[in-house]
Amino acid sequence: MAVSQLSTAPRAPHVPLPTPPHPMANPGYGKRSTPAQRPRTDRDFTHLPPREASIAAYIDRLPDGADISVKTLAKVLPYGQCALRTALNRLQDAGHLRRGSECVANDEALLWVTRTFFSRTARDDDWWAAFTRGDVPPERRHQHPTRSRAFVLLAALGRTAPSLTLSAADCTALEPQVTDWFERGATEAELLHALTDGLPTPVHHAAALVRRRLTDKMPPERVTPAQQRTVLRALECSECRAPGSTEALIGGRCGPCRGNPVDAPTRPAGTVPAMGVLSRMNEVRAAMTPRAERIGRPIRSRLP
Repeated sequence: MAVSQLSTAPRAPHVPLPTPPHPMANPGYGKRSTPAQRPRTDRDFTHLPPREASIAAYIDRLPDGADISVKTLAKVLPYGQCALRTALNRLQDAGHLRRGSECVANDEALLWVTRTFFSRTARDDDWWAAFTRGDVPPERRHQHPTRSRAFVLLAALGRTAPSLTLSAADCTALEPQVTDWFERGATEAELLHALTDGLPTPVHHAAALVRRRLTDKMPPERVTPAQQRTVLRALECSECRAPGSTEALIGGRCGPCRGNPVDAPTRPAGTVPAMGVLSRMNEVRAAMTPRAERIGRPIRSRLP
C-alpha cells in the first residue's frame, strides 16, 4: 500500500485552529455587567488609547462570570501582567470598571464575594456611588430607545390576535396604560393573555376593546424580590485597594491616593460608609437568624 494512502490529509491552511473559550471564574465571582447600558456599537471605547480600547472591547464581549483577573487576561491577550494592571486602572479612571465586594444573602448564608463591575457606557463618580447604594439613576432622555416596551407589545399585538391589530396612533394612545401594567410587575405573557383571551367574534373596534380590558383587568401592585433585596456593596480604591465610602472614591481613587488625606465630603442620603457595611450585614444576619435556626444550617459571614 502506498505511503500516501496511510498518511492523514494535511489541514487546510485557511482553516484556523479552534481557540479555547475564555476561562470562567469560580461561581459567584468574575465579571459583572452593570445595568442600563447603551447598545453595543462600533464606536465603543474610541475615546480610549488603543491598548485600553482593545482590552475593554474584549472584556465587554465576555459573559458575566468570566475570569478577568490580571493573570487570566495575560494568558489570552498579547499583554503582560504589568501592562494589563495599568490598563485596568485606566479603565477604572475612565469610568468603565470598578472593583469591590458585595454581600450575597439568602435563607442559608451571608457571603461577601469579590466583584469586578464592568460598564460599556462610561459612568461618572455620581453614577457609581448610586450603583453602590443599589440606586441606579435613570438614563438620560436621549439614551432611551425610540419605542418603549409598552409600545412594542401593542404594535405586535396583531401577530398574536389579528383582530386586535392597532394603528400607530392607537399604540401611542394606549401606551401609558400598558406602562402602568409593567410598573405593577405584570409580564408580557400576562398582558397578552388578558388582552387576547376569549375575544368576541367579530371585534368591531380593536382599540376600544384593548382600552377596556387594560382598565378592567388592571392587576394589583406587586412587591418583586428585587424590591425586597438589600444591596450591600463596597468599592475599592484602584491604587491601595482599601475599601472606602463611595462618595470619597473620585475616579476610583480614595482621598489619600489622590494626595488629599482629609477628603471627606458630606455623604448623600442612603450611602453606606465603609465602617457601616458590617453593621448593615449584621442587621440582615439578625433578621435571617430564625430562618437559619429552623432549617438547622449555620450562617456564615464571609467566604474562607
